[in-house]
Amino acid sequence: MSHPLISRLTADLGWPHLKTLETTGAFTSRPGVHCLFIPGDPGKNLETTDAAVILPELVQAFQGRFDCAVVDEAIDYEVREAAGVFKTPLLIFFRDGAQIGAIPRVRDWSDYLARVTHILSLEAEGAA
Repeated sequence: MSHPLISRLTADLGWPHLKTLETTGAFTSRPGVHCLFIPGDPGKNLETTDAAVILPELVQAFQGRFDCAVVDEAIDYEVREAAGVFKTPLLIFFRDGAQIGAIPRVRDWSDYLARVTHILSLEAEGAA
Protein backbone atom coordinates (compact mmCIF):
# COMPACT_ATOMS: atom_id res chain seq x y z
CA MET A 1 0.00 0.00 0.00
CA SER A 2 1.75 3.05 -1.22
CA HIS A 3 -0.59 5.88 -0.24
CA PRO A 4 -1.08 7.15 3.35
CA LEU A 5 -4.88 7.25 3.00
CA ILE A 6 -4.89 3.57 2.12
CA SER A 7 -2.31 2.65 4.76
CA ARG A 8 -4.40 4.35 7.47
CA LEU A 9 -7.19 1.84 6.88
CA THR A 10 -5.00 -0.96 8.20
CA ALA A 11 -2.68 1.00 10.52
CA ASP A 12 -5.21 3.28 12.22
CA LEU A 13 -8.55 1.55 11.70
CA GLY A 14 -7.19 -1.98 12.14
CA TRP A 15 -8.64 -3.41 8.95
CA PRO A 16 -6.94 -6.60 7.78
CA HIS A 17 -4.46 -6.26 4.92
CA LEU A 18 -5.11 -9.37 2.84
CA LYS A 19 -1.97 -10.50 1.06
CA THR A 20 -2.94 -14.01 -0.06
CA LEU A 21 -5.97 -15.61 -1.65
CA GLU A 22 -6.15 -17.94 1.35
CA THR A 23 -6.45 -15.10 3.89
CA THR A 24 -8.94 -13.37 1.60
CA GLY A 25 -11.10 -16.49 1.50
CA ALA A 26 -10.87 -16.90 5.26
CA PHE A 27 -11.94 -13.28 5.78
CA THR A 28 -14.93 -13.44 3.44
CA SER A 29 -16.05 -16.89 4.67
CA ARG A 30 -16.64 -15.80 8.24
CA PRO A 31 -20.27 -15.36 9.31
CA GLY A 32 -21.71 -11.96 8.44
CA VAL A 33 -21.16 -9.38 5.72
CA HIS A 34 -17.67 -8.35 4.66
CA CYS A 35 -16.35 -5.83 2.16
CA LEU A 36 -13.11 -6.18 0.26
CA PHE A 37 -11.57 -2.87 -0.75
CA ILE A 38 -9.43 -3.13 -3.87
CA PRO A 39 -7.82 0.29 -4.17
CA GLY A 40 -6.10 0.01 -7.52
CA ASP A 41 -3.12 2.24 -8.25
CA PRO A 42 -3.45 5.62 -6.50
CA GLY A 43 -0.79 7.03 -8.81
CA LYS A 44 -2.84 6.26 -11.91
CA ASN A 45 -6.38 6.54 -10.56
CA LEU A 46 -7.23 9.65 -8.56
CA GLU A 47 -10.49 8.03 -7.38
CA THR A 48 -8.54 5.54 -5.27
CA THR A 49 -7.81 7.97 -2.45
CA ASP A 50 -11.41 9.25 -2.52
CA ALA A 51 -12.65 5.69 -2.00
CA ALA A 52 -10.20 5.22 0.88
CA VAL A 53 -11.83 8.19 2.62
CA ILE A 54 -15.42 7.28 1.73
CA LEU A 55 -15.37 3.62 2.79
CA PRO A 56 -14.84 4.23 6.54
CA GLU A 57 -17.71 6.75 6.37
CA LEU A 58 -19.91 4.07 4.80
CA VAL A 59 -19.04 1.62 7.58
CA GLN A 60 -20.05 4.26 10.10
CA ALA A 61 -23.25 5.19 8.21
CA PHE A 62 -24.33 1.54 8.22
CA GLN A 63 -23.45 1.20 11.91
CA GLY A 64 -21.04 -1.68 11.46
CA ARG A 65 -23.40 -3.94 9.48
CA PHE A 66 -20.30 -5.00 7.54
CA ASP A 67 -16.57 -5.00 8.14
CA CYS A 68 -13.78 -4.29 5.69
CA ALA A 69 -10.35 -5.44 4.61
CA VAL A 70 -7.85 -4.07 2.11
CA VAL A 71 -6.73 -6.38 -0.69
CA ASP A 72 -3.02 -6.23 -1.48
CA GLU A 73 -2.00 -5.23 -4.98
CA ALA A 74 -0.15 -8.56 -5.39
CA ILE A 75 -3.49 -10.44 -5.49
CA ASP A 76 -5.93 -7.75 -6.58
CA TYR A 77 -6.18 -8.98 -10.18
CA GLU A 78 -7.09 -12.54 -9.10
CA VAL A 79 -9.70 -11.22 -6.68
CA ARG A 80 -11.20 -8.91 -9.31
CA GLU A 81 -11.18 -11.73 -11.86
CA ALA A 82 -13.01 -14.06 -9.45
CA ALA A 83 -15.56 -11.31 -8.79
CA GLY A 84 -16.01 -10.57 -12.48
CA VAL A 85 -15.47 -6.84 -11.90
CA PHE A 86 -12.32 -5.11 -13.06
CA LYS A 87 -12.71 -1.35 -12.50
CA THR A 88 -11.01 0.13 -9.46
CA PRO A 89 -11.36 1.33 -6.84
CA LEU A 90 -13.66 -1.57 -6.07
CA LEU A 91 -15.79 -2.67 -3.15
CA ILE A 92 -16.84 -6.33 -3.21
CA PHE A 93 -19.37 -7.51 -0.64
CA PHE A 94 -19.66 -11.06 0.68
CA ARG A 95 -22.13 -12.73 3.01
CA ASP A 96 -20.96 -15.96 4.60
CA GLY A 97 -18.38 -16.55 1.87
CA ALA A 98 -20.58 -15.81 -1.17
CA GLN A 99 -20.30 -12.63 -3.22
CA ILE A 100 -23.50 -10.58 -2.95
CA GLY A 101 -22.51 -7.40 -4.75
CA ALA A 102 -19.83 -5.04 -5.97
CA ILE A 103 -19.46 -1.31 -6.42
CA PRO A 104 -16.76 -0.26 -8.87
CA ARG A 105 -15.39 3.27 -9.07
CA VAL A 106 -16.30 6.24 -6.90
CA ARG A 107 -19.99 7.16 -6.65
CA ASP A 108 -22.08 9.97 -5.24
CA TRP A 109 -22.86 9.52 -1.54
CA SER A 110 -26.57 8.91 -2.25
CA ASP A 111 -25.65 6.26 -4.83
CA TYR A 112 -23.39 4.52 -2.30
CA LEU A 113 -26.17 4.55 0.29
CA ALA A 114 -28.69 3.10 -2.15
CA ARG A 115 -26.32 0.46 -3.50
CA VAL A 116 -25.06 -0.68 -0.09
CA THR A 117 -28.63 -0.79 1.27
CA HIS A 118 -29.60 -3.01 -1.65
CA ILE A 119 -26.53 -5.24 -1.30
CA LEU A 120 -27.11 -5.70 2.43
CA SER A 121 -30.69 -6.81 1.70
CA LEU A 122 -29.46 -9.66 -0.50
CA GLU A 123 -28.95 -13.18 0.71
CA ALA A 124 -25.92 -15.20 -0.20
CA GLU A 125 -26.59 -17.27 -3.32
CA GLY A 126 -27.87 -20.67 -2.31
CA ALA A 127 -29.00 -19.48 1.12
CA ALA A 128 -32.51 -20.29 2.25
